[in-house]
Amino acid sequence: MAPRVLCIDDEQPILDLLMEELSDQGFEVHGAQSGPAGFAEILRLNPDIVICDVNMPEMTGFEVLEKLKSLSPRFENMPFIFLSAFGERDHILKGRRLGADDYVTKPIDFEMLIEVIRSRLNRVARVATETPATPLTQREIEALTWCARGKSSADIAVLMEVSERTVNFHITNAMHKFGVATRIQAAVKARLAGIIKD
Repeated sequence: MAPRVLCIDDEQPILDLLMEELSDQGFEVHGAQSGPAGFAEILRLNPDIVICDVNMPEMTGFEVLEKLKSLSPRFENMPFIFLSAFGERDHILKGRRLGADDYVTKPIDFEMLIEVIRSRLNRVARVATETPATPLTQREIEALTWCARGKSSADIAVLMEVSERTVNFHITNAMHKFGVATRIQAAVKARLAGIIKD
């Protein structure tokens, strides 16, 4: 199955060119022409990697990544690459601090971009094979991650956009799977196993 790549750029000619070049390289490519549309596509598609322009009028690439990181732990390992006409150190540092995996300047060197994409996807695949197998579902992992960050069930319900009862259901399932009596013990076990991060 071809890796899913989401390209976000407000300039249609650049977006079309990106999608065409990446499709030619065998990727399953999707596009969005604004920050809000790109953010919605990330939630809908759960792409393997995102290529995102920095300077966009409605929502900058920085804002897309910032909102994504605050929303859900399940996107923490998704590679995110910024495209920008700006190569200034401050822009690059800001992107790195937000958690961007790479920063490619325009005009785009497609040979370089393809290598960056492949390198990031290979790294994610390598980490996945090194991570211990877990009996937990993605939703249980997400609930435990927020629990480890000190969030209450009510807070987690808002963050995960589910009911508080559903949150407690996921956490209780995780506790049973780990054979522990409290949610904190489950969170600690999950962290020690490398299933969740701080």
